[in-house]
Amino acid sequence: MDALGAKAYILERLRTELPKERTYHSLGHTLDVYASAIDIAEQEGISGEDLVLLKTAALYHDCGFIMHGIDHEEHGCTVVREQLPRFGYSAVQVRRICDMIMATRIPQAPRNKLSRILCDADLDYLGRGDFEVIGATLFAEMRTFGVLKTEREWNQLQVRFLERHTYFTSTNKRLREPVKQAHLAALRTWLVEHPE
Repeated sequence: MDALGAKAYILERLRTELPKERTYHSLGHTLDVYASAIDIAEQEGISGEDLVLLKTAALYHDCGFIMHGIDHEEHGCTVVREQLPRFGYSAVQVRRICDMIMATRIPQAPRNKLSRILCDADLDYLGRGDFEVIGATLFAEMRTFGVLKTEREWNQLQVRFLERHTYFTSTNKRLREPVKQAHLAALRTWLVEHPE
């Protein structure tokens, strides 16, 4: 299994083929999720082949945006199935990677430990200090694609999302959930202070 080759391949495609309007679902997001997945995995005791597969899934989890904005997880799995065997990944390994990628679909539905880690890595920023900075890139992307228009709509959406979101790993429940709750409280205050 040539994990470094698989990494180089997808990072180059993300760098050159992702639409520039994808200000959130960007190469930067993929690298952030990759780093977060490694950090969480270390604290959750993941190593060996499982860690390699998790890292590969993190790198490929949003590559479907290269082709399409809808059902990007399924499109990403198409890339995984077509390309990873060229890098020596077995059918079982490809299936496990696709299971992780599909688990990140909102609402997230992870069925195993590696999927839980990838889901938490994908939304790690919700409980971090760079929440507003990263959120602004998602707001810009959603505005560009006509999903919403105003800052109030955005903050209403964020409140609904944060209220429904749960972290799955003990690591993120401990490290990210308290900060996420503080962000939620701040957003609720913003909405009270900025009535329609």
